[in-house]
Amino acid sequence: MSQITIGRQFCGPPNSGNGGYVCGVLAEGQPGPVTAVLRAPIPLDVALTLEARGGAHVLLGEGDSLIAQGAPATQAMPDPPAAPSLDAARAAAGRHIGLTQRVHPICFTCGAEREEGDGLRVLPGQLEGAEAGVVACTWTPHANFADPDGVVAEAVVWAALDCPGYFSWVEKEGRHGALLGTMTGEVVAPVKAGVEYVVVAWPILKDGRKEIAGTALFDAEGRLMARSHQVWIVLGPGAFPKPATAGATA
Repeated sequence: MSQITIGRQFCGPPNSGNGGYVCGVLAEGQPGPVTAVLRAPIPLDVALTLEARGGAHVLLGEGDSLIAQGAPATQAMPDPPAAPSLDAARAAAGRHIGLTQRVHPICFTCGAEREEGDGLRVLPGQLEGAEAGVVACTWTPHANFADPDGVVAEAVVWAALDCPGYFSWVEKEGRHGALLGTMTGEVVAPVKAGVEYVVVAWPILKDGRKEIAGTALFDAEGRLMARSHQVWIVLGPGAFPKPATAGATA
């Protein structure tokens, strides 16, 4: 058992932890793919309890309330599409919807108003020539997120894989407002600070209010570095203000 705090730097929504980052925290120390389930909003700047329980890692809040849990995956990992070139991914990033609309601008992963080294600035847009919803961008991890050997923390890599899945459905359906419910992920090779990578996301399946997406991280040669399977829960009308004024949840 240990005490951890999710600092405000790692927010998703303004007052809750970034889903991908928290899922990555739950995956730390567990071999192979891990499935993390978010049960409640993640409090920021509050001491939380991280505990091993029944082969899983659980995150507990006040009164031992269950916030999230992560355990070895039984969900099959998705097969990503072929990686686009760096040039194609850079061009797609120029079409990121958050550059023209205020779509959750302070999110640790996709906040367009965050500075390099503070947020990740993973800003995917529709990939030219691909099916609607296949989005891409490049990402060069900042040294602030790496250890002395330049290896980026796995929780940060999970965060980079988070929001692109959301934007794949935004591009496919043209609507905003969803929360990450479940994320199954794996980091298959060390990700290094200062290296430009390609991020890709694609819609897989819609099932009622559930939107399932896949995301992947590639190096410049098209080698897979990390990937995830995500389940997003679509929010009801009026749950969030329109993105032009306050931004959707990613």
